[in-house]
Order: sequence, then structure tokens, then C-alpha cells
Amino acid sequence: MGRTSQHSRLYRTALTVMLLLFSPGVFAYLDPSTGSMVVSAIVGIFASIALAVKTYWYKLKGLFRRASKPTKDSNSGT
Repeated sequence: MGRTSQHSRLYRTALTVMLLLFSPGVFAYLDPSTGSMVVSAIVGIFASIALAVKTYWYKLKGLFRRASKPTKDSNSGT
């Protein structure tokens, strides 16, 4: 690594740290419905993931169980 590259990296790191340390305050208002919106989004994400896992789990099980069940005609004996 060259000397210029080290100085450039040091400069960028120092600038990033200074910008993060000396950021101005932010004035924002979050109304009460924002909390319930976030909670319902999180619940929806988990429900979607659970449904996708369930769907693909049954498809995977079906692949392994394809030919393992005998038919009724072969067991009747008549």
C-alpha cells in the first residue's frame, strides 16, 4: 500500500468519525399510529416467512414420499 493511499484512507476515516460525532439534532414527530404500523409490518413479515417455509416444506416432503405409498389394488388380494 502506498503512502498516498494510507493518507487518503486515514482522511476518509477521520472525516467519517467527525461527521458522525458532530451531527446536529433532529426534530421529528412520530404519532401513536406509527408504532402500531411498525408492529403490524413486523408481524406481516414473520407470517409471510412462516407461510413460505410451510409451503416449501410440504413440497420437499412430497418429493421424498412420492413412491413410498402402495396402492389399494395391489394389497386387496382378490
